[in-house]
Amino acid sequence: MGALPRSALALAALLGVFSAALEVHVGTGSVFSVEGQQAVLPAWYTSHSQRKPYVIWLLDKEHADRFQILSYLDGVVQVEETELKPRVGFLYPVLSRNISVFINATRERDSGQYMCTVNVVGEASSMGKNIGVINLTVLVPPATPSCQLHGEPMVGANVTLSCSSRKGKPSPVYQWQRTAPTLQVFFPPAQDWHRGTLKLTNLSLDMSGLYVCAAENQAGSAECHIVLEVHSTSTKAVIAGAVLGSLGALATVVFFAQRVVGYRRKKRDGQEEAANEIKEDAVAPKTPSWARRPAPDTLSKASTLSSIAGRRDRPYGVNPPSDTASILTATGSYRGPPARAGGRPPGLSPPTLNGAPQRRQDPTPIPSGSLPTSSLTRAGAVPVMVPAQSRAGSLV
Repeated sequence: MGALPRSALALAALLGVFSAALEVHVGTGSVFSVEGQQAVLPAWYTSHSQRKPYVIWLLDKEHADRFQILSYLDGVVQVEETELKPRVGFLYPVLSRNISVFINATRERDSGQYMCTVNVVGEASSMGKNIGVINLTVLVPPATPSCQLHGEPMVGANVTLSCSSRKGKPSPVYQWQRTAPTLQVFFPPAQDWHRGTLKLTNLSLDMSGLYVCAAENQAGSAECHIVLEVHSTSTKAVIAGAVLGSLGALATVVFFAQRVVGYRRKKRDGQEEAANEIKEDAVAPKTPSWARRPAPDTLSKASTLSSIAGRRDRPYGVNPPSDTASILTATGSYRGPPARAGGRPPGLSPPTLNGAPQRRQDPTPIPSGSLPTSSLTRAGAVPVMVPAQSRAGSLV
């Protein structure tokens, strides 16, 4: 019987040793926090020792090495140089054996696995019992989504409404509904909750209204809306017709303006040309025969003068002067009417002065069919007066 009490004492001593071992406890293995809010990682330890513990908090993130963020050594709290430094700390005094930590203004990149280790001098612990692990997930509410319309909203046509948010953790789901003029909720297959699309087929005028898309996840929700106006005709066709009509009217105005300007310019140029040009129906001046043949004409004049000089001795009455006068111009020569029978024209007897006959010169006849003197002058002709010769060869 004495052995039994010894065995019981040995078992009790063994159980006392194990109950006195150091151990770390966590309130939960996963903590969720919304971005911008505070997160608390609950943890504490048990020990029969009254000595100060050594506490270390580590952070293990995906695609990165584990690093220390907070520690308590010899009664001093030390925060490591990380992006969490201004936002992390112990929630309670460490000596209370509550080693929970807080993180203010959480961010999405704060997510990860947080590990706490506790050691006390002279305190034994089982393998892994002095370590606590908590996973932190920072949720991100959806950003304000963007609503778009794909297709032409015409009667009988098909369109697609799309809704997408640029961020959100976890990925948001989308819900479309029409709020005005009447409430209408859509379901698959017309609506895709994950892609955020809503397909509307065979549009009618009654399908016009305000369509709202809500993006939702565990952290929150956000909305966007779009006004759908179903038209009986294509708005683009109307706009294109108006533009083409305006361009056509503008082209017509420009065309007629150019025609008017061209007509006035042509009219002005025609008036200037008419004032400067010579009439085409004017008769070109003729070259006189004596100008074309200067040598024979000169001989004829010399012969005439010599004949006049040889007959000066004859009396006036023997050969009465002729009543014809020759005028040589740039267009030719002209002779008076032929003499009548009897050798002297009637009424042309020379007048007498003190019994002596007096010579009289006939007026210069104007040749018919000749050009005006002004025309000949412009053409460069010089009129020449040739004395008339009587039948006797004397000058009249």
